[in-house]
Amino acid sequence: MDLLNSLILGSGDRHLVVLHGFLGMGDNWKTHAKRWESQGWCVHLLDQRNHGRSFWSNDFGYSFLASDLKNYLDYHKIEKCTLLGHSMGGKTAMNFSSQYPEYITQLIVADIAPKEYNSHHQQILNGLASLDFSELKSRSSVDLALATYVKEQSVRQFLLKNLYWEEKGKLGLRINIKVLKEAGNLIGEGLASHYIFNGPTLFLRGILSGYILDEDHLALKHHFPNYALVDIEQAGHWLHAENPTAFLKAIEEWWV
Repeated sequence: MDLLNSLILGSGDRHLVVLHGFLGMGDNWKTHAKRWESQGWCVHLLDQRNHGRSFWSNDFGYSFLASDLKNYLDYHKIEKCTLLGHSMGGKTAMNFSSQYPEYITQLIVADIAPKEYNSHHQQILNGLASLDFSELKSRSSVDLALATYVKEQSVRQFLLKNLYWEEKGKLGLRINIKVLKEAGNLIGEGLASHYIFNGPTLFLRGILSGYILDEDHLALKHHFPNYALVDIEQAGHWLHAENPTAFLKAIEEWWV
């Protein structure tokens, strides 16, 4: 059995499991995790398959991602946890909590709804797939090459966190771009209609994002009858990075 890579901060039996978004990694959440550790949580920052330092596989989709999470919790003998997921990680969290509710004390979903989304990452994925590391020998040269496909510097900086030295003088990507390049439609899949989680659920919405619309409340209520929705001002899809103060306040005022 392949086990997800994780960074664990803290100890004890008050577990908080965090799932990153598409093309991200658990390490992106380290600053928030240190705060939550100081509040008494044992925080697990997971790398989902084909991301970060976790294993690569040709199999990809939310059924696999949910199964990976179950294997991780069972391996670490975690019977109950608070589960937080952003974007793709939020979709994984919704799928998992609906299939294995007995593991979840409370669910937090950051800026994603249970509906289907059209694939809109293809330009980014094409750019990452085009990188030729036999020619690109520095972070700045990779940034320049990627700029042809991705104009926003903040997005490129996020993507470049996936760069690492495979060996001396040879850069590579931690993400499995070959598989992820074909996964755009899988990432956008909606939650199966019969998937329902009755436990306490918090949805966080970046006001500038557009990922969760007012008309989505019917879908939220159908799948998560015990849900609350909190808007994060002055934040888009990366709400935890764009307005961390409001993001943290909303969570910490809500959870048990």
